Order: sequence, then C-alpha cells, then structure tokens
Amino acid sequence: MFGLSELAVILIVVIAVILAKKGPELARSAGKSARILKAEARAMKKEEGEENEAAADTPPRVIQGETAVPGTGATAPGTERPSAPTPERTERASGTPPRDSRP
Repeated sequence: MFGLSELAVILIVVIAVILAKKGPELARSAGKSARILKAEARAMKKEEGEENEAAADTPPRVIQGETAVPGTGATAPGTERPSAPTPERTERASGTPPRDSRP
C-alpha cells in the first residue's frame, strides 16, 4: 500500500504533467484578462473625469425634504412636514380579529 509521502510525490507529478500541457494557455489567458481589466479601469477613470467636469459647470440641485439630525432619528427644527390627519381606529374590546363578511 502507498504511504503519505508516495501519494504526495504522485500528486506532484500529475500536477506537473497537467501544468506542462495547460500552463502556457493559462498564462496567456491571464495576461489577456489583465490587459482588458487595465484598459477598462483607464476608460472608467477617463469617463469619471469627464463627468466631474460636466458636473462642475451645472449649479447644484436643491431637493425639498426633511433634514435629519444625525444620531437622533429626529428631524431638525423648522423642517418638519405638515402631517396628514390620522384616521380614527376602532379598537375591538375582545381582541379577536374581524370576521370576513364575504359569502
């Protein structure tokens, strides 16, 4: 029977044989992928720079809304929206859900 060291040697030999056949192909595709990735990163940086230049020319937009005070979950004074009246609820004394009146 084989021991652990013999199995390790066989595994190394099998990996070396497979790597000898597929190694150049794997290296070539890894190089292509790296070149494509680098070209895309350059294109994104160039595109981002153009967007920043265009954004600098336009005035900022003001969007009406509430201003939240950080850490409190409340809105800042003077920025509250008028609240709509809440509909009145009728509480059931028994605590049971309403029955379905459909046939």
